[in-house]
Amino acid sequence: MQTSFNALQLGDPTIARVDEILRRCVPCELVAAPCPTYVLTRDERDSTRGRVNLIKQMFESGKVTSTMVHHIDRCPSCLGRAACPSGVDYMHLVNLARVRIEQRGHRGASQRMMRWFVSRVLANPYRFKALLALGWFARPFRHVFAKMGLPRVAAALELVPANALKLKILKPKSAYNPKAPHTKRVAIMLGCVQEVLAPQINQAAMRLLRRHGIDVMVVKDEGSSGAVAHSLGHEEEAQGHARHNIDALTALMRERLLDAIIVTDGGRGAMLKDYGNLLARDRGYAERAEYVSGLARDITEYLDEIGLNPPVMWTGLKVAYHSACSLRHGQKLEALPRALLEQAGYTLTDIPEGHLCCGSAGVYNILQPDLAGQLRDRMLKNIESISPDVIVVGNIGCMALLQGGTDVPIVHTVELLDWATGGPCPPALSKLRHRANPIEALVEMAKTAAKERELVD
Repeated sequence: MQTSFNALQLGDPTIARVDEILRRCVPCELVAAPCPTYVLTRDERDSTRGRVNLIKQMFESGKVTSTMVHHIDRCPSCLGRAACPSGVDYMHLVNLARVRIEQRGHRGASQRMMRWFVSRVLANPYRFKALLALGWFARPFRHVFAKMGLPRVAAALELVPANALKLKILKPKSAYNPKAPHTKRVAIMLGCVQEVLAPQINQAAMRLLRRHGIDVMVVKDEGSSGAVAHSLGHEEEAQGHARHNIDALTALMRERLLDAIIVTDGGRGAMLKDYGNLLARDRGYAERAEYVSGLARDITEYLDEIGLNPPVMWTGLKVAYHSACSLRHGQKLEALPRALLEQAGYTLTDIPEGHLCCGSAGVYNILQPDLAGQLRDRMLKNIESISPDVIVVGNIGCMALLQGGTDVPIVHTVELLDWATGGPCPPALSKLRHRANPIEALVEMAKTAAKERELVD
């Protein structure tokens, strides 16, 4: 793509980076079809190609218009650049555009307040838990908020789980032997939202890693990964979160070097792997940020490296694996989780249109509730068409969104891998436990029959 930046503009490192990305672009039809918003609206400006042109106009003209903001905001950042034959770095291009929009202040007061509130609450598990408790009481009135012209508030209340008042923040403890010199050692990042909504995911990951002989360290002073702030265009805030985590990990590595930094949330993993780019111009952190990015591994990625233990149980469950965008596109881990699940003995069924975003995309489901709702319903309709026993996802945002629209149990990939290799049955599958393991069902039936005979005698 030809650009028209002048020498003065190219002196700005941001514009120079934009120019570098744009010049790789060869406008074509391939990037339109995989774009989830284009699939819904059929508006060229809601396609990847259309947004690239809008971003080009934004930086060349130096102006930010309401049309640009509207259509760039409607991008879910599904990172679907895999379809581009030229390798255009759309992920970083749209992030640069969002930062520019925030710098120019082209948002109303209500939008700015909502985005500020979301970035502050989701970055802290204790604030998030308190908000869920308040949301539980307000949830019955979500339709009233929608009629009052507050669709984002209504969308947020829709996501509040029914057990919000029972949620507890469980801080798992590190498990390692400092006297074992040859044992592999990893640090696990617990996450903010996931730590509140589904602490069983990290618990399953830690059990699974220990079963493979891995020492697991919990990062004591972990903070937000910065993913939410970054997606909102709050660059300085995202960089602050990144520096905080790098300092926490550096302190941990002073005790003993790590073999990997394990992440069980796709979005958080994609962010950690991008720390090197985020802090590339920070002299005090650039080198350490690159090192941390190089150590970051999704749990499935690391299990593949060390070799998954053979399964100790058989399962006949029909599994629908939803490949989260942050894993499929952001980390290039589309086939690997599926391969591990099959290796563990599960039968996977392809989801029609499984390449499309489910509508979660970080906080997209709150900021763009209409489009997110359409994408969720489309995904669930496709999933229901194959009638699975269980839906498997590797990202907490996707899990939270999809759970609100289906009765099919949803679990994390690591929960099934833990179960197959000797761990407990995931809580969400307690009703399907006997269907998953016929032998166990027979044993339970025999025990019941024995008890009945005792009563008769």
